[in-house]
Amino acid sequence: MYAVESKGGAVGCMLLALLFLGTWPALLTLLERRGRLPQHTYLDYTITNLLAALAIAFTFGEIRKGTHESPNFLEQLPQDNWPSILFAMAGGIVLCLGNLATQYAWALVGLSVTQVISSSITVIIGAILNYFLDDKINRAQILFPGVASFLIAVCLGTLVHKSNDADNQEKLSNHQTKDNDETRTISVINGSAEAIGNCAAGRVKAGTADFLVELENRRAIKVSGRSTFMGLGIVFFAGVCFSMFLPAFNLATNDQWQTLKNGVPHLSVYTAFFYFSMSCFILALILNITFLYCPVMNLPKTSFKAYINDWNGRGWALLAGLLCGFGNGMQFMGGQAAGYAAAEAVQAFPLVSTFWGVILFGEYRRSSRRTYILLFGMLFMFIAAVGWLMASSGHRK
Repeated sequence: MYAVESKGGAVGCMLLALLFLGTWPALLTLLERRGRLPQHTYLDYTITNLLAALAIAFTFGEIRKGTHESPNFLEQLPQDNWPSILFAMAGGIVLCLGNLATQYAWALVGLSVTQVISSSITVIIGAILNYFLDDKINRAQILFPGVASFLIAVCLGTLVHKSNDADNQEKLSNHQTKDNDETRTISVINGSAEAIGNCAAGRVKAGTADFLVELENRRAIKVSGRSTFMGLGIVFFAGVCFSMFLPAFNLATNDQWQTLKNGVPHLSVYTAFFYFSMSCFILALILNITFLYCPVMNLPKTSFKAYINDWNGRGWALLAGLLCGFGNGMQFMGGQAAGYAAAEAVQAFPLVSTFWGVILFGEYRRSSRRTYILLFGMLFMFIAAVGWLMASSGHRK
């Protein structure tokens, strides 16, 4: 079994996790805005998410000869370690619920603000829990200023969203379209501008009122007229779920509550990740097949056959699952070596999501000077937060 043993290796794992976990939400959001049903997308995503966990388990978990204290993945499967397995599976369940909730929150609230609020809750609760579960191996004088920096970035991110929304409402206030010789005003609640649809074909420029109207008309989840408070409620629910999965995984691999019998080795990262991903996969399968026939958010009813035949954007959904799976695996490997509180630095992945939104999707294009200043401040504080949390890394004995 391969184990990350150096602080540099742990930081490298967390940086890779930061990149992967910041990219997959942008892919799923892009598919929803192109009109693909989220039930179809999530089913594709969850399949490759599990395959990523299996790939990590059968490679890193089997590289070297195992010992009694550190058995390989296959050697550990028949061992009597059910308490730790249940902790790992609980972590997978709350992660699944959080990811599923954010898929709908992205439409109601927007990608950037959803990510920063949910990450904020995750860092506040998760970093504190993991700090004490890890017997304070992370340096508190560095860790908690990092949490504070993250909170400042979250506040700035909320202001960015409000400023950008005001910019878009101003664009739309004087914009009228003619339909059957009648003029009607189009309003869009979620003003996130991403380069999809006609913009990609060069017919509509990103950031214009025409683009925002095209976005609302084409997307799968219609947000016009929906309550913003409902969206924020979903975001807060997701944040609480996300804050629990890493402490649960920590308990699964380190047995701080001493639930294992004497002589039974702790679950390795790879074995715990396998059970974690299996529970996530099973719950996602049950919920999303249910949503095919009993959809939420006024989405159209579909079927499993329709899902099988829906190849529109499937490659992007499968890629998103791989990125999320490998991202989680890298986060767990880094956290086991340097402390799971330091691994909360990965929750700064909205920095990456914002990058993709700005560079590839045209988000915040043609916005006001105030929005750009706030956006720069948010990105700067995210970078500072990542640096603080990674610098707090300790070394597990």
